[in-house]
Amino acid sequence: MDNPFAAIILAIMKFDTDILIAGGGLNGPALALALAHGGLRVTVVDARPAPARAEAGFDGRAYALAIASRRLLTMIGIWPTVGDLAQPILQIKASDGLAGQGPAPFFLTFDAAEIEEGPMGFLLEDRHLYAAFLAAMREEPNITLLSGETVTDQDVTVNGVTITLASGGRLKGRLLVGCDGRGSGTATRAGIRRVGWGYGQTALVTAIRHEKDHCGTAHQFFMPEGPLAILPLKGGHHSSIVWSETEENAARIQALPDDQYLAALRPRFGDFLGEITLAGDRFTYPLSLSLAERFVAPRVALVGDAAHGVHPIAGQGLNLGLRDVAALAQTLIEAHRRGEDIGSLTTLEAYQRWRRFDSTTLALGMDTVNRLFSNDNPILRTGRDLGLGLVNALPGLRRRFIRQAAGLQGDLPRLLAGKQI
Repeated sequence: MDNPFAAIILAIMKFDTDILIAGGGLNGPALALALAHGGLRVTVVDARPAPARAEAGFDGRAYALAIASRRLLTMIGIWPTVGDLAQPILQIKASDGLAGQGPAPFFLTFDAAEIEEGPMGFLLEDRHLYAAFLAAMREEPNITLLSGETVTDQDVTVNGVTITLASGGRLKGRLLVGCDGRGSGTATRAGIRRVGWGYGQTALVTAIRHEKDHCGTAHQFFMPEGPLAILPLKGGHHSSIVWSETEENAARIQALPDDQYLAALRPRFGDFLGEITLAGDRFTYPLSLSLAERFVAPRVALVGDAAHGVHPIAGQGLNLGLRDVAALAQTLIEAHRRGEDIGSLTTLEAYQRWRRFDSTTLALGMDTVNRLFSNDNPILRTGRDLGLGLVNALPGLRRRFIRQAAGLQGDLPRLLAGKQI
């Protein structure tokens, strides 16, 4: 331990909880459940009123969950509740092209039959996943959920951290985990700076109903203004779309009435699924890269977008966050079992070493792919189209890409390998 007297001090100090989590989106609840199953007491501070989000109707917002993420959700008791609501991803097709002209002749296809683990991933609606998290947290005696609350201040000492809530209440714990997004107040108050840049792009997100069955195939269509992802939802005739455009185009399209919005989408979407209609609410999200210079500080750790906000080009945002969850949970639970101080910088730096290189490398890789494909340079178009065709023609390389995207490569924490900590 950092301090030879730390064990004695911690034993006599009164903590309201072991771990405080700021942010109750998806990473926060996942971490809370993993830690609670490991015997730690957790308090989750969620700014949003929980019932409103859990009881939302269909709006098309969904997440692509890798195989490793499904394993984690199984280990923390969530997947048995939501598995039947998820759409398996059986194929992924990636192609380059121009709106109204269709895809280029060279394309890339990934097929679930190329790996032994089954579907390459799953599409699951936000409303189903969050409702399952909320129900599980409410049933777990080691978790306290504070909905409609925000953290306004944090005071770190040698032996603990005290947070102040907007309501005026104060809570003391051994560690504060920031799961509070790209604008993380936890990181700012801890003096952790960020680096990053905007892409000049905005994601338009909605759901569409289509005439033909999607057959479990996800599509990624690269266009000069930005990529269009078509993500299959349960039932065969609905898909979620993440449609990237320049900021100016996106603002203009979002302001259109539904019929004109759909008219702008059709030439980009194509007719391979037959007639399409809007089936969900319409959202926009500015796109940028945002990386924390450090993932930890004294008594503070960052998870998910608070540590690394990435481009959605490969649908890896939540999967990256769940990798953080698995690594941090294992680090803290094993330290707790050894009788160590779970909030010490020595413990937290082990988590940072595990996750920082992987997440930064993946974030910069997605940044490179977006810059390579989001342009109409004829030389680059030829090179990238040939590259897609080359990968498609090499089964060994294609299989490696599939396993990487499925989260099956590298030094996996136990939860991502489908094992209890």
